[in-house]
Amino acid sequence: MPFAAWTVAHRAAPRWRRDLAWAAFFIAPSLAGFVAFVLFPVFFSLGLSTLEWNLLTPPVWVGLQNYVRILHDQFFWRVMGNTVYYTAGTVPLGVALSLALALALNYRLPGKLALRTVYFMPVVSSTVAVAMVWRWIYNTDFGLLNTFLRRLGIPPVGWLTTTTWAMPAVILMSVWKSLGYGMVIFLAGLQAIPHTYYDAAAVDGASGWQRFWRITLPLLSPTTFFVTVMSVISSFQVFGQVYVMTGGGPAYATSTIVFHIYQQAFEAFRMGYASAMAWALFVVIFVFTLVQMRYQHTWVHYE
Repeated sequence: MPFAAWTVAHRAAPRWRRDLAWAAFFIAPSLAGFVAFVLFPVFFSLGLSTLEWNLLTPPVWVGLQNYVRILHDQFFWRVMGNTVYYTAGTVPLGVALSLALALALNYRLPGKLALRTVYFMPVVSSTVAVAMVWRWIYNTDFGLLNTFLRRLGIPPVGWLTTTTWAMPAVILMSVWKSLGYGMVIFLAGLQAIPHTYYDAAAVDGASGWQRFWRITLPLLSPTTFFVTVMSVISSFQVFGQVYVMTGGGPAYATSTIVFHIYQQAFEAFRMGYASAMAWALFVVIFVFTLVQMRYQHTWVHYE
């Protein structure tokens, strides 16, 4: 009878209480997953950053020493510089190529839907699988790229084995993989622009470049801002490409901050120091995002 009594009480409850109960019932699984796999690890890592712990011995509280150590760790700033280099290479190039691709596919081309699917496939493909393919393409001895260069009479290049070309090679692969994501976002932004603006500009005699510069870019600026911010955040967290293609080499030329955090945590077992670096990375990403949000009014035009 307890269930029957609960049913009667439930039916007699106000409508908003029943709606709230059903909402809690459906939200509970996702909320539990968020708390267990996101919220708890975040606060756990914050507490862990104040400890010295190697997983084998009892943790020792060291306060803010891990953060002070970061300030004097030259290698940390080196890998941070590599990460900024990677971000500076991937974000402008990726945004520009994504926009150009979206503009091309926004016209009535034969097989346009198939082309959109093809360009988006790398986005949903496994980073490890894509990195393995590009590692073969970059191979010095039998890679596809060096084979093509030999046919042109150009000596083979050590794309992943020289400090000069390793990071540009990783940047090129990353831009290719994420190109479809920016393309889809830009396509949505382009299709939201009323065509009447272009008709009016054409009547006034505006050229194609003038229509792009005066209409498309300003009205597409919110989309460009979103793609840029997301690209910056993603670039600062690059890991899979570096882990599979170069392992941080050669001579740490491609070692990025997240890869360094992984090495400190799961190779050197410095859990506290790795957690402190993770929070330092959070601060860097937060500051970059805050700066972009602060100065968006200088070039982003909302309707």
